[in-house]
Amino acid sequence: MRVLVVAAPLLGHVFPLMPLALALREAGHEVVVATGGEALRVRDSGLHVEEVVPADVRFGPIALRIMVTHPLVAKRELRGSGRLDFVSRLFGTVGNAMTEPLQALARRWKPDVVVHEPLAAAGSALNVPSIVHDVSLFDGLELTAAVGARMKAEVRSPATVLRTAPPTLAEFPGGRLMRFVAYSGDGEVPAWLAEPSGRPRILVSRSTAPGPGAGRMMAAVAKAADRVDAEFVLVRPARTEGLPDNVRTVGWVPIPRVLPFCDGIVHHGGAGTVLGALAAGVPQLVEPGPGDRTVHANAITGRGAGLKAGPREITPELLTRLIEDSKLQRAAGELCEEIAEMPAPADIAAQWESLVSAEIE
Repeated sequence: MRVLVVAAPLLGHVFPLMPLALALREAGHEVVVATGGEALRVRDSGLHVEEVVPADVRFGPIALRIMVTHPLVAKRELRGSGRLDFVSRLFGTVGNAMTEPLQALARRWKPDVVVHEPLAAAGSALNVPSIVHDVSLFDGLELTAAVGARMKAEVRSPATVLRTAPPTLAEFPGGRLMRFVAYSGDGEVPAWLAEPSGRPRILVSRSTAPGPGAGRMMAAVAKAADRVDAEFVLVRPARTEGLPDNVRTVGWVPIPRVLPFCDGIVHHGGAGTVLGALAAGVPQLVEPGPGDRTVHANAITGRGAGLKAGPREITPELLTRLIEDSKLQRAAGELCEEIAEMPAPADIAAQWESLVSAEIE
């Protein structure tokens, strides 16, 4: 079959789709990935990638316009309580820009089915059956509908949804379960980071998407680090000078390959990092914030698999608890086992034709 995989032009949106896309190719299907911007980096995978997002589409100016025209919506979003009001407007605008190029690609390539992440609702605006690929702890069908309602083109109801969240953490009606497999592209991992350090190791990551205050959490962790008996690794830090002796830094690294050698991770609450840490069984400290970040932080702490805190709440005691609390470790391990029992992308790809036929009919 010809499968068109569609993602918004952000790495955090295209990366979660790659394990299934690669598995479909391995199963003998033709696969094209349609995205834009920084997400075009997935060309390194060897898959054919089409650019369907105009170069002048930039998230910053779009977000600023929404904040100016809908200040109350923006205020709720910044508090982490915006629900889908802000995100639907943001990605609805991006979806409008993607629709015509996607339609042109579909007319030219004639895919049999489209697989898209929820915020790339333009994937369901083609005259082709579509399947939503969940990438977070939100209901992908609800997200697609919310974004589609803001778009000019008609967004049809997807045939089904692939659920990647472990059900005990976030369960939604309908769809098919598929194991989340972390993906972050190729990259070199320093030898010292590809093996245990001899002491507890805490990875500190930040969003791949630009935004205000991105470095505050790292700075807070670094400030408290010298009073914690652990090795800290800052990924892509804003500064590398003046750090305590137990803090090391790295540039871009494929985090899924690093997590097995970590005892905890501190991060911004992005969906890929949340699910990647769960798949590795690593306790996490999540920073609540706009978009899906507060929801993710609440879900992780509610399940007992991690902690939540803002930069001002970071203390040596909190960081020590992250790596020493046996209850956090046990809950993270339970979710890891639950994810491992879900059908792998390769399993889904092996039955792809029958799955698509059953859902379309």
